[in-house]
Amino acid sequence: QVKLVESGGGLVQSGGSLRLSCAASGSIASINAMGWYRQPPGKQRELVATISTDGNTAYADSVKGRFTISNNNAKNAIYLQMSSLKPEDTAVYYCNAQVPLWYYWGQGTQVTVSS
Repeated sequence: QVKLVESGGGLVQSGGSLRLSCAASGSIASINAMGWYRQPPGKQRELVATISTDGNTAYADSVKGRFTISNNNAKNAIYLQMSSLKPEDTAVYYCNAQVPLWYYWGQGTQVTVSS
């Protein structure tokens, strides 16, 4: 079992920045990769960014150049630095951890970008 706890969401104006954090606990050694997903109002959950245990990253086209995913293996945590935020970035952001044949989700944190 892996438990994920997100923090750092909130309300920000367009063009602003926010930093999300996700702390993992439990069977940490089984994690292959972690990432951030988001679910805008009325839409399906979508990939934002992923990071493997060796630091390889991948981003959705919509956030490239604005968002940065990073990890701190010593703290069993990942982060999402979000800059130049747009109203269309408004969503519930979820932390995800991938293990062999399964994946885990956090409870989500709301990010609201006002225009």
